[in-house]
Formats: sequence, structure tokens, C-alpha cells
Amino acid sequence: MKLKLHTKIFIAIALGIATGYFLKDITPVYIAPFGQIFMRLLKLLVIPIVFTSITLGVYSIGDTKHLGTISSKAFIYFISTGFIATTIGLILVNLIKPGVGSSLSTVGLEKAVKETPSITELFVTIAPQNIFESLSNGEILPVIIFAMLLGTALIKIGEKAKPVVAFFDSMSDAVMQITEWIISLTPIGVFALSANIVATMGLSSLVSVVSYFFTVVLGLVIHAFIVLPIVLSVFGGYSPVAMFRNLLPALAIALPTASSAAALPVTIECLTKKVGVPSKIASFIVSLGTTIDMNGTALYQGVAVMFIAQVYGIHLDLVQQGIIVVTAFLASAGAAAVPGAGLVTMVIILNAVGVPIEGLSLILPVDRLLDSCRTPVNLWSNSIATVVVAKAEGEPLVPHLEGTDEDPFVGISKEEIEMLEKKLERVH
Repeated sequence: MKLKLHTKIFIAIALGIATGYFLKDITPVYIAPFGQIFMRLLKLLVIPIVFTSITLGVYSIGDTKHLGTISSKAFIYFISTGFIATTIGLILVNLIKPGVGSSLSTVGLEKAVKETPSITELFVTIAPQNIFESLSNGEILPVIIFAMLLGTALIKIGEKAKPVVAFFDSMSDAVMQITEWIISLTPIGVFALSANIVATMGLSSLVSVVSYFFTVVLGLVIHAFIVLPIVLSVFGGYSPVAMFRNLLPALAIALPTASSAAALPVTIECLTKKVGVPSKIASFIVSLGTTIDMNGTALYQGVAVMFIAQVYGIHLDLVQQGIIVVTAFLASAGAAAVPGAGLVTMVIILNAVGVPIEGLSLILPVDRLLDSCRTPVNLWSNSIATVVVAKAEGEPLVPHLEGTDEDPFVGISKEEIEMLEKKLERVH
């Protein structure tokens, strides 16, 4: 029987803890290097994913002008709710402080602490000066800025942009293939990292992870059951209870699979037939939002970065936490279509604020469980976006009768269908 990746990861964590406990003398010498190699491979993915994904993401948003104001209103929703979700996570992690007092608080401190830049210095340094230098040095923020400028420029030059877009499209697919290969090595990396932590720090080092886990879950609960229902009621004029009931089939798929993409067809059907969102709005926003609207992921990443910083005893001030908010949204949006993207996007944010990525090994034991918690939040937010945009567009919600065979994509042009199919291929 072929085991699923998350099952292999759970087994690897258990074996790693046992190995680190019983073979703590040989683990740092013979096993730990495999974890270091895995972390280096994750670093390898960061710049290519950010550069290609954000460039194509900006271009694809501009390429949907035939949908009128739908895309702009959806994007405003994505940005607003994403920033709110990340901010909630940062507030909770600052109040609860799950990483403070950990036995790892002094490990790597001497290499991790960086002088906090002033706001003026921050704005100066994020401006791209030499894009090739930024790419080679792994400077994330200048690369993001340049990618957004490039994507916008490609929209402006029209037909002439097609060869460049085709190149980035192929490059993105190639990077995703490499990512799949590296993510398939996750069980080996997790085994080595878990073993090394237990061997060098003892089992007590894992205790604080429980507090981190509940901090993330609390943030997700607040966002999903308080913030988003208020948004739905106020800006969508729709009952959150009715919305939840109508989306249960899609949420039931998202929870165990931890994949919004896997639940995408069912989500569209629930929204068009049960909620009554017009097909042209539901199909477009759900497809686009599957790669951009990642509220749960953004919240989780903000908490995770602060937790790791607290474990290492690194103080991140308001400026740096502001960088986390912005980078968490951009990273989760830019690399959302990549399988196992949580690890990769976390590296992006850790690099942006100068926190050692070795701290990822602390959160890996509970990452798969949190993945199943944050994915339904992503889908929930994405679905609410369709109702909010429909209301803003003045479109009535007309549910279809049960048992009808109406195609949820009815009313969409051939060009729109081709665009949706391309996005779905990229998600998968």
C-alpha cells in the first residue's frame, strides 16, 4: 500500500524523535546533515518561485479586464482580509508568547540577530538597485517589487509581452516540478531535523510547540467565525449560518485533503446552485482565489515566524512585524499553487526579517495538522469573496433547484473557460 505524503511525514517525525532520544551521540554527526541538505534545497526554491509566480500573478490579474470591475473588487477583498488575518495572528502571538522561555532561546542567536532598520532605511533598501544582485543574494523584497513592476509592464506592452509571458509560464511549470521533487524528500528532512532537535535539546524542546499550535488555531477560529462572518453579513448581506450550511460539501473535502484545489469543483457548484452566486463571478473568483486568497495560510505564517523568533530570543519590532504582514500576504499569494508551499513561503518570510530558517524544524511536527485547519479557512474566505463581489456588482443571488443539471460554468465565454482551465492546471 502506497502511503500518502502526510502519513510518511508523521512516521518520519515519530522515528526522528525516537532516533534522537536513543541515538543522541551519533545523530548530530551522521543524521543531522540530511536535515541541513533539505533546508538548503528549500532555500533553492525561494527566488525562482517568488520571481515567476508574482510576475505571472500580476500579469494574470491585469489580463482579466474583460470581466470589468470584478477582478479589482476581488483583489481588494483578498488584500484586506489577508492583512486582517495576518494581523490577528501577530496580535495573538505577541500576547500569548508561545516561544518565550523555550530551551532553544539562545541557539543560533549570535548569527541571527540583525540591526533593526529604520523606516527610512527600509524603504530605501527594498527599492531594487541591481536585480541580478538581489537575485543572487536572495533579497526577497526587492525581487518582489521588481516582479510586480515586470508583471505590470507586461500588461502595458500588450501583444509584445506574449513571448516573455510564455517563458515565465514554462519556467514556473519547471520550478513547480523541481518543487515537487524536493517536497517529496520532506519525510527524510523532517526525520533528520526532528532527530537532531531531540538529540541536542531533549524532548522538552517540543513542549512549546503545543502552545504555538493552539495560538494558530485560536487565530484561525477568530478569523473564520468572527471576522469573516461580519464581512459576509455587512458587505455581502448574506447569513453566515446559511453560507456554512451550503458550503459543507466543499469544506468536508478541504479538511482531510488540506487542498482548496481538490475542493474547487464542488465549491463552485455549491456557490452557484445552493448560494446562487452568478457563474461568471463564482467560477472566476474561486479559481483566482485558490492561488491568491490564502487567509488561513497568511495568519499561520505570521504566527510561525514570530514563534521561531521568540524561540531564538530575537526581538522583532513593529517595522519588522509590518514586513511580516506584507511578506506573508505576498508569499502566500505568490506561491499558493505549489504543492507543499507552506515550507517554501515560510523560508521567504524568515529571510525577509532575518530569522534563521533552521527554526522551521520546530514547527514541522504539527505543520500537517495545521494545514488541515488553515485550508478550510482559505476556502471559507474565498467563497465569501464571491458573495461580497456579487453584492458590490449588484448581481442577485438566485439559487438553482436541487437536482438540476445546469452547468456551473454556463454563461462564461470560451476565452474565460480557457483561462480558468489554465489556472486549474497551475494549481494542480
